[in-house]
Amino acid sequence: MTARAAIVTVSDRASRGEYEDKGGPACEAWLRGVVTSPLAVSREIIPDGRDSVATCLRRLVAEGADLILVTGGTGPAPRDETPEGAALVIEKELAGFGEEMRRASLREVPTAILSRQTAGIAGHSLIITLPGKPAAIATCLGAVFAAVPYCLDLIGAARIETDPVQITAFRPKA
Repeated sequence: MTARAAIVTVSDRASRGEYEDKGGPACEAWLRGVVTSPLAVSREIIPDGRDSVATCLRRLVAEGADLILVTGGTGPAPRDETPEGAALVIEKELAGFGEEMRRASLREVPTAILSRQTAGIAGHSLIITLPGKPAAIATCLGAVFAAVPYCLDLIGAARIETDPVQITAFRPKA
């Protein structure tokens, strides 16, 4: 079965075509460099805001996305409401994802403490919110992705395999 990953870039400027989306392509490139099993990837760009994020995530969950990566809108600026929008959809928060992403990012920049990444489950979808900068995306995904394949197994999503040279997926021994 081919796993389905959806990548959502949250940016007012990118959604209006005023700014080149770098986060979405960075997420896709990272996934394609790590996941070795069949993976269908879709990308879209939406404006900032709690309602736009929640509406998009609800649709992607209903469409059966296994993994949803949301890039952008996780800072403290007034329009950064990605975590609030995700919270309207997430049924079970996975706080450890946000904690680990911030910890890894703090090794690189002191402003990572301002970041509000999170993750959670909605239906059979794992939703992970990420920063918008490509380098920060790689840092964050690198910090948490070893747990993603097993999480997908546990929630009944499609199985994914990783390249152990890049990320060794952890699955407990039966």
